[in-house]
Amino acid sequence: MATNARGGRIEIGGGDQDGVFTPVELLLAAVGGCNIVTVEPLTAKRGHRLLRLAMTVESEKIEPNKLGPVTMTYDVEIPSEEADQVYRAVAQRVEEKHCTVSRSLREGTEVRLELP
Repeated sequence: MATNARGGRIEIGGGDQDGVFTPVELLLAAVGGCNIVTVEPLTAKRGHRLLRLAMTVESEKIEPNKLGPVTMTYDVEIPSEEADQVYRAVAQRVEEKHCTVSRSLREGTEVRLELP
């Protein structure tokens, strides 16, 4: 079980239990969630509300303990051509510069282990 300071809880398991996320599923959800929750408000701030915004995030293991490239695919309904241009520019900029999770994966973040 993972909890945060605001009282949020997520059950984590090894993939053999119903209703729980595996650590890899959480990683993929984090990269997608980070991008999508940033794209929507920035697009709206530029005067364009998206009619539908969802995302699929996928990766395959290339080694038993390592993921290959992560692919994010937006599922979006856009009200106009102008909104489409704004959305595309925002989504690209968010993935490259604003999403902490994407940047950390792409650039590599050191993981440290501290044992008591």
